[in-house]
Amino acid sequence: MLTIGSVVIRVDDLPAQLAFWTAALDYVAREPADDDFALLHPVAGPGTGPSVSLDAVAAPRTLPPRIHLDLYADDQSAEVARLTALGAREVHWDKRPADADYVIMEDPEGNRFCVIDAADWSGWAAHRGKLEGS
Repeated sequence: MLTIGSVVIRVDDLPAQLAFWTAALDYVAREPADDDFALLHPVAGPGTGPSVSLDAVAAPRTLPPRIHLDLYADDQSAEVARLTALGAREVHWDKRPADADYVIMEDPEGNRFCVIDAADWSGWAAHRGKLEGS
């Protein structure tokens, strides 16, 4: 049996990316963080959401990326604004449908992710309960 332990993002500036991703996801770093690697987990504790690791290893950027995060938002426009204030940027894509439920963004180093309009997602109640420990 397998389970995903962590999604790893390659970064150049670990301290800067650590600040961005912990604020973006409301995660904390497992202590002690190394000089070239950090494991992040939700503030509510390990097991309440997927872990994200930041790995300071030089890697060429490829577009489109071979893998990216889809971040579900109960208020997409508010989350896009919040992430932009943290240093993320919206990415224009000519082929994006007018009725798309996602906004393409990239972190301060150009790692792409999508913010999904999931206001109608039926899993929000269970997700909030998990985060609140109920």
